[in-house]
Amino acid sequence: MALPIPHTKVKLGLLQNRCTADPEANLAQTLATAGRAVQAGAQIICTQELFRSQYFCQSENPAYFDLAEPIPGPSTLAFQEFARRHGVVVIASLFERRAPGLYHNSAAIIDADGTLLGIYRKMHIPDDPLFYEKYYFTPGDLGFRAWNTRFGRLGVLICWDQWYPEAARLTAMQGAEILFYPTAIGWHPAEKAVYGAQQHTAWETIQRSHAVANGCFVAAINRVGLEQPVGGDGLEFWGQSFVAGTYGQILAKASPAEETQLVVEVDRAEIQQTRVQWPFWRDRRIDAFQGLTQRWLD
Repeated sequence: MALPIPHTKVKLGLLQNRCTADPEANLAQTLATAGRAVQAGAQIICTQELFRSQYFCQSENPAYFDLAEPIPGPSTLAFQEFARRHGVVVIASLFERRAPGLYHNSAAIIDADGTLLGIYRKMHIPDDPLFYEKYYFTPGDLGFRAWNTRFGRLGVLICWDQWYPEAARLTAMQGAEILFYPTAIGWHPAEKAVYGAQQHTAWETIQRSHAVANGCFVAAINRVGLEQPVGGDGLEFWGQSFVAGTYGQILAKASPAEETQLVVEVDRAEIQQTRVQWPFWRDRRIDAFQGLTQRWLD
């Protein structure tokens, strides 16, 4: 058995909320939820995807570009102050206005002293009914990254990225001990009875598999509630934010419908133990993976 490494335990805080049409109210609510997570001992806090608004990508409407903000900007500065005041790391998912006509679905990574360590820009952009993200977001151009923080080395990916094992692998290859996935995913209400259970199971399973394949922790943070910003049936977000351990086991899971701050302790020393017992990193045939850089092998 691997010897324990001191000071490896860290508490993650996953912020699962409902969103209204008022960005300022959503920011205040998220800061309040983050405060409760701190009271429960959280040291790394992550918001859900695009927490400052309802999920506006249900339609293509140029007015929604007004929701975007620069990084750093108002939300980043608010969370930098929060991180500095409480001594916690924060991952804040934002609609980034980079330049006129250039927007990203991004996350700001803030260290426990309030320093803005960097930005992750969502790499995979979906385009499905009620998920019209390609209208709003330019694909990320910063690649897959990991950051050293006061409480460990972490990687950030966003929502649609969570379906791609290559994204998880490349982030883990940079030493990420915990993969965070800010998310906004839910059911089309008319489809829920037929497809709902299997859709949710697939979402959970693919992310647990990233923990298994990479021998790291995974934290998925989703919103809750029915949102109908453009009328119709809208989207019913299924919540159930969770943390998976290094063997893919569910360490804790939030409610499918309630707002909450899910605080979960993980022990980074388990990464070494898991990777020794299941030596996937040792046995990878990196000499035979060249085809992964191609669209298809004809």
